[in-house]
Amino acid sequence: MGSRVERFAALVQQHPKDERFRFSLAQALAVEERGGEAEAHFAFCAAKKPDWMMPRILLGKLLLVRGRADEARPILEEALQLAIEQHHEDPEHELRDLLAEIRA
Repeated sequence: MGSRVERFAALVQQHPKDERFRFSLAQALAVEERGGEAEAHFAFCAAKKPDWMMPRILLGKLLLVRGRADEARPILEEALQLAIEQHHEDPEHELRDLLAEIRA
């Protein structure tokens, strides 16, 4: 059957422009602590759908974990704006906390 990464990697290979498969692959890679590989897929999803909050949140968190707060900040700020516009209160609070930590 193969791992989740292998399954989603195969789907991305078959459908390279499908952001849903890329998002799932990025999540699977992140779970396996393969953030360097996940980063490009989260970025692809964020670029493809300007109103999609989740890939921005996950990309921002990934960058923070990798010690790249300066790169994470604008991505998390975009995600916060989307959370506000789309009335997602829990992500809004989480993003405000993350951004406050970065600024501290």
